[in-house]
Amino acid sequence: MSVLLSLPLADEAATRQLGARLWSVLAAGDVVALEGDLGAGKSTLARGLIQAAMGSEITVPSPTFTLVQTYEPPTGPRIWHFDLYRLTDPEELIELGWDEALSDGIALIEWPERAGDTLPAATLWLGLEELGNGRQALFEGEASHWRQRLSERLAA
Repeated sequence: MSVLLSLPLADEAATRQLGARLWSVLAAGDVVALEGDLGAGKSTLARGLIQAAMGSEITVPSPTFTLVQTYEPPTGPRIWHFDLYRLTDPEELIELGWDEALSDGIALIEWPERAGDTLPAATLWLGLEELGNGRQALFEGEASHWRQRLSERLAA
């Protein structure tokens, strides 16, 4: 896995905007693992992506208690927003529609380390970290799968 792109994020609005731009990069079968401490912006980024996909400022609750929320965009594949913070065993993922999400949807996964070894090799890892005056988004993944897609739509 290699570092593909690093982007500064000045504030919460920039984090939402990055999520919206990321929507244009993704396709059915893509998995995005959102990493970062509590409050780093994982849900904010997911909210921006989902609102861009849905074409409106819909309410996007954090799936902390339900573990998963699904969204049906007017165009494009279904979005599965997972929050695995409360997951106790990766085997519980089957009950959440995991296989379907990974096969024909777009999966956004908060706390992906709780999924064990169930994530595909082509997962895009997006780390968010707090900096002194903002955040940084660090994209890592299989270069052959992601580098061109990210550079064409996000690096600009």
